[in-house]
Amino acid sequence: MEVTNTIGRRKTSVARLYMQSGNGTITVNNKDLKVYFPTEVMQTIVKQPLSLLEEAGSYDLKINVEGGGIRGQAEAIRLAISRALVENDSENRSPLKKEGFLTRDPRMVERKKYGRRKARRRFQFSKR
Repeated sequence: MEVTNTIGRRKTSVARLYMQSGNGTITVNNKDLKVYFPTEVMQTIVKQPLSLLEEAGSYDLKINVEGGGIRGQAEAIRLAISRALVENDSENRSPLKKEGFLTRDPRMVERKKYGRRKARRRFQFSKR
C-alpha cells in the first residue's frame, strides 16, 4: 500500500497526515502520541476514528501538526485520520459521517475591530 496524504483543520490548527499500512504506530511531530498528548482524553480524541472502525493496529500514522492549542490540534488530527480512512476505503464514509468525524468545524476567533476593546466588546461608556 502506498502512502495516503490528507489534511485536517480546526480553528488555527493544521494537521498533515501520512498513512500507510503497518502495526499501529502513531507519531506526532516526530514524537510518540503518548509523549505529545500526555492526557488520556486527547489520545482518545485522536484515536476515535480508528477505534470506531476497529482498525487501530493496522496503519502507521506520521502526523505534522502546527498552530492553535492542544485540543484544536487533536481535533484537526481526528479529521485528517477520518479523511484518510475514507480515501482508503469508501465503505468507511457512512459510519464516520454519522459520528461527525468528517465535518470541518468552521468556528474561528473573530478578529478585533478598531475602536473596540475586543471583537465586539466596546470601551466603557461614561455618561458624566
